[in-house]
Amino acid sequence: MERAERGERILEVAGELLLAWGYARVTIEEIARRAKVGKGTVYLHWKTKDALLLAVMLKAQASSQQRHVARLRADPLEVLPSRMMRERFQDFLTEPVLRALYTDDCDVLGRLNDHAKKECAELIVEADRTLRRYLEVLRAHGLVRTDTEVRHQQYALLAIATGFFTAETLLHERAPDTPETRAEILARTVRCTLETAPDPDHAHRAATAAVTEVIPLYERLADLSAREINRQVRR
Repeated sequence: MERAERGERILEVAGELLLAWGYARVTIEEIARRAKVGKGTVYLHWKTKDALLLAVMLKAQASSQQRHVARLRADPLEVLPSRMMRERFQDFLTEPVLRALYTDDCDVLGRLNDHAKKECAELIVEADRTLRRYLEVLRAHGLVRTDTEVRHQQYALLAIATGFFTAETLLHERAPDTPETRAEILARTVRCTLETAPDPDHAHRAATAAVTEVIPLYERLADLSAREINRQVRR
């Protein structure tokens, strides 16, 4: 088995165990056994258990960012906050690691989230900066309202997303039946809060212009996530 393939297999098994057992119960020994490698082989790739499980989280985030960029390339209107959040919500629903991360699930993550905040401080700051710049670009192209401060819009967008993500756990029994319905409610809420209502032709032209500035922002963020994963690998 090639080194890269072996590393991917270890990551895959570590993610499965993290979700099934939670941070506290996962051991390097069990990861090695299920990945069919020696314990020492795991340490050839990852410095510590925390580094390995942090890479699991980062990989899930990087994959979500890459899907987001692919959607932007396929359809410029995906640059709209309502459409972006609808797709991110559906990513969240289908990716268990993202669900644990975005809801700060202590049963799954244990102290790993605190470790991630320390290890990935630069990445967290860059994600915040990227979101702010993204909104500024959309404001400049007339796709987002300008009657309030951009930092207030950023807070509103994060607060709405956090509410919908945590509602999947806290309001599960009262939620509408289908994930698609809940994703559309989220999109409508974001649309009413942040977006302007240009005619379809103008919206498409503005989105086409805006997306050329937005794609590099999220490509950079995906690259930084990949770099952070590599930083956790033992060289």
